[in-house]
Amino acid sequence: MRELVYYVAVSLDGFIAGPHGEFDAFLVEGDHMDGINADWADTIPTAVAEHLGIAQNRSVVDTVLMGWNTYAVGLPHGVVSPYRHLRQLVFTGSHAVESDEVEASAENPVEVVRRLKAEEGAAIWLCGGGALAATLAGEIDRLVLKRQPLLFGSGIPLFGSRPYAPERFDEVGTTAYRSGVVVSEFERIRD
Repeated sequence: MRELVYYVAVSLDGFIAGPHGEFDAFLVEGDHMDGINADWADTIPTAVAEHLGIAQNRSVVDTVLMGWNTYAVGLPHGVVSPYRHLRQLVFTGSHAVESDEVEASAENPVEVVRRLKAEEGAAIWLCGGGALAATLAGEIDRLVLKRQPLLFGSGIPLFGSRPYAPERFDEVGTTAYRSGVVVSEFERIRD
């Protein structure tokens, strides 16, 4: 069965973006980038990977899930299909996507993910945002957190509002970089 992987950059105080979706404070230069780009090339926007000469073969992930706000980040810049090398699903009940390469869904994200997990293929990447992550928390099999040496103070939390419901994950690997970025991977403990 395919895994749902929540792979995301996060500040030390638990935010994946600023209060208005800002993410430009995250470090995109430094020794951490070579490791991230090698291990997670499929999570780089297609145009960026092409510009950098990074091959994307869909071996790690082949599907990306986004909430509307995550998808909409690129729209003012004319980016209507950010991950055109992947199957792209955007969860929205009120917006239309501007590309035939992107699927919009108003369905319950949990039901969609359960169907996707039953299909053949590589992992499913939960790109963001925090509200969608909160909805899908029980379906997440693996967390890969790119902890950045930053405090945001406020913003969009890693997991939006969700009721108190402890769920256990085991750390399976951590790499600390000189840049201060720490990439930690966790697997869900299933009963």
